[in-house]
Amino acid sequence: MSKLKFPSPGSIYFVVVCVLLYLPIFLLIIFSFNDATALVFPLKGFTLKWYGKLFENRELLRAVGNSVSIGLGSSLIATILGTMGAIAVVRFKLPGRSAFLAVAALPLVIPYVILGVSLLVLFNEIGIPLSAFAAGTAHVIISIPYAMLIVASRLAGFPDNLEEAAMDLGASYWGALLRVTIPICFPALLAAFLLCFTMSFDEYAIASFLVGTDATLPVYLYSQLRFPTRLPMVVALAAILMTVTMAVMLFTEWLRRAGQASTRKA
Repeated sequence: MSKLKFPSPGSIYFVVVCVLLYLPIFLLIIFSFNDATALVFPLKGFTLKWYGKLFENRELLRAVGNSVSIGLGSSLIATILGTMGAIAVVRFKLPGRSAFLAVAALPLVIPYVILGVSLLVLFNEIGIPLSAFAAGTAHVIISIPYAMLIVASRLAGFPDNLEEAAMDLGASYWGALLRVTIPICFPALLAAFLLCFTMSFDEYAIASFLVGTDATLPVYLYSQLRFPTRLPMVVALAAILMTVTMAVMLFTEWLRRAGQASTRKA
């Protein structure tokens, strides 16, 4: 008789984590098609009316537009600044490098509520009004460390003698960056941009303090939870957001791995 093979502790842990992470999302998607305002089983029927009502809500569409514009702007700036920081850290032996890395990583460990309150006080003192611009500036701050880490991991994956070879052939340092470094790092740059955009689009705590009347989508969603009749529409929108966010994150991870694989082949 063959012996029974019990799953390893690692496999059990992986299954439990996946269930805890994805079961609520799965239930959310199911309830988005429920033909009732109460989120309870059994379902009253199958309907797409909640998805249809999303496109009839002008306030919702305005909030989506605000989130997209803030996300695109803050992600582009954060990716550029993060790339500059990554090049400085990886390619140069800067004095105070450890202090620079510690300061750059602070947004990773500071709670967003505390950071939001701090930026609210700062912007009030220097005269920046509550607006989409203020929220976008804050999103740049919290996104830079992620962009820098992604690009730095890509820069560390290929030798700097490629840049030296380009400069030996007559290119300036900036020309070598534009013609060699940036094209090789493009998958990481795109991955960093998508990750920063996802963070900005989904961020609530800081935006709730700084956005003012230009409500972002997460801020609008939380405000709608006070009205029970609008809950199914919020659930439908949340299902769309979760699906899109997961797709973007999977694509980002694919880009990161594709970049690393191309480096190993080179």
